Amino acid sequence: MLPYYNDFGSWIRNIFPFKIQKISIDAGFSCPNRDGTISFGGCTFCNNDTFSPAYCNKQKTITQQLNEGKAFFKEKYPNMKYIAYFQAYTNTYGSLEQLKKKYEEALANEDIVGIVIGTRPDCMSDDLLSYLTQLSKQTFVIVEYGVESVNDNTLYKINRGHDFECSKRIITSTAEKGIITGAHVILGLPGETKETDLQQAEIISQLPIKILKIHQLQVIKGTPLAKDYIKHPFHLYTVDEYLHLLTEYIQRLRTDIVLDRFTSQSPGDLLIAPKWGLKNYQFTNLLLNKLKKEQAWQGKLCNRY
Repeated sequence: MLPYYNDFGSWIRNIFPFKIQKISIDAGFSCPNRDGTISFGGCTFCNNDTFSPAYCNKQKTITQQLNEGKAFFKEKYPNMKYIAYFQAYTNTYGSLEQLKKKYEEALANEDIVGIVIGTRPDCMSDDLLSYLTQLSKQTFVIVEYGVESVNDNTLYKINRGHDFECSKRIITSTAEKGIITGAHVILGLPGETKETDLQQAEIISQLPIKILKIHQLQVIKGTPLAKDYIKHPFHLYTVDEYLHLLTEYIQRLRTDIVLDRFTSQSPGDLLIAPKWGLKNYQFTNLLLNKLKKEQAWQGKLCNRY
């Protein structure tokens, strides 16, 4: 029997002959959706504090953050190698020389065997894409774009600052350069339904992505979304609803897309809702059991694009 879904851990083990761990970095980037270039305030759902481990701190150099991250993980896996994950904010937002300096500082660190760059679809210049194309021929590179939704009305409501066509265009350009290309989407955004989320899976499958991250919508303190939720509460997926949705969503995805994550786990002191009380691995176990029970697997309902 084939695996129920194409998981990131198995995929990365086929690339590297040793155990790999991502180390998150805050390289001090801003975001054009916060500094006024596109808009102020950022996306309505965004609070970067929700995914920053203690060692991920822009007050420290990239080298310091990586060294602290390695020290954290090495106790458990002394022979591990690492991928530098430029995660916080928009990690292609700067001059080419500034960006090259940051990426190359990370790659010069001992036991770092590649980088993942998280960014926005509207923040990739031609010059940077050319540089990353050459870099990807020398080391392991993933560029991960925040798509969030395929619905332009939703993108407008969440103050995303770009449309879906922008995502399609840059994802296609990046993949055509031979760079491993990823996308990130959020399920359950205001105004979207189970039906629109399932339609999203079919649309995402038409993009030339290699990796997909899927998160449930979370309402985080200090965000515009939190203010809206407190004034006018809207529906958020329960655990059972989200498990059912993902079971159907995964079946509509191409089998070659690597699934990196299914949930986001925000700190309890920042999370307003939904409070599931599950760690990411616990949810993944529930999902795998549901897929097995229903004899559902990735691609089962997907027409090959």
